[in-house]
Amino acid sequence: MLSLVIPMYNEQDNIAPLREQLTAAMNELGHDYEIIIVNDGSRDQTEARLRELATVDPHFKIINFRKNFGQTAAMMAGIDYASGDIIIGMDGDLQNDPKDIGKFLEKIDEGYDVVSGWRVNRKDAAIKRNFPSRVANWLISRISGVHLHDYGCSLKAYKTDVVKGVKLYGEMHRFIPIYASWQGARVTEIPVDHHPRIHGSSKYGLERVGKVLLDLIVVKFLANYANKPIYIFGGFGLCSIAVSFLSGIWALYLKFHDGVSFILTPLPLLVVLAFITGVMSILMGLIAEIIMRTYYESQGKQIYLVKDRLNFLSE
Repeated sequence: MLSLVIPMYNEQDNIAPLREQLTAAMNELGHDYEIIIVNDGSRDQTEARLRELATVDPHFKIINFRKNFGQTAAMMAGIDYASGDIIIGMDGDLQNDPKDIGKFLEKIDEGYDVVSGWRVNRKDAAIKRNFPSRVANWLISRISGVHLHDYGCSLKAYKTDVVKGVKLYGEMHRFIPIYASWQGARVTEIPVDHHPRIHGSSKYGLERVGKVLLDLIVVKFLANYANKPIYIFGGFGLCSIAVSFLSGIWALYLKFHDGVSFILTPLPLLVVLAFITGVMSILMGLIAEIIMRTYYESQGKQIYLVKDRLNFLSE
């Protein structure tokens, strides 16, 4: 069973041609499939046309949000309600080509858990979209250690067991390959076709760059320090205390060696502020440790992931 997840926001004119392209591609593949379209609080006629589509084609399953929650929330809803063994996410603006779906299935059959699309010849504005995207992709690859050319491409394929337990917030849908890789999944990338937008307008702009960078910081923190937050808070605290100590030594040196009064330098103030900041950071780390332990122990969660088990008696 193959599940296609397609978030939509104000795409009323793309629904009919999208259905035609998807149906043709899936009939050619011959797979049992479902197409889950998540209407992310559209303000045009998207919801009405999706309702009509659902009545004439049972392959299309519609989820209507009460308001606009964003693409990440829409992807999460589609994944939560998907019933297929393989989930493929794509955009509903006709820029992704459904004919590429077969390539993703071939890679999944080769043993990969996540297959990401790479828009080699991207048909978007060079300055507004392409250049910031390339910078962001390079930065994400360097920080995460998962090297992909195009994190922003929505056309991706996942084995269901890899993504069902992932919880995403903000703009983190593009980071699913990173989460999967950190949990031991095999990730690869393939070139895909990309078409210029014909109907509607893009929902992406330069303002998303800042959001993506902030989400990347969160992803890196969760990956490295979620189970041991004292390392980052305590580390910063120890550095602050070290700055306080060195500033104090410098102030004393200036006082007794050069005769410079404490009130003539900002060093005594730096000593106090750095010391207080260090102590507060360490205390925050301890609080974070308590919260982390409460999170795991209150819900019976484990800090490890088991791929499978052999020769164990069923419980």
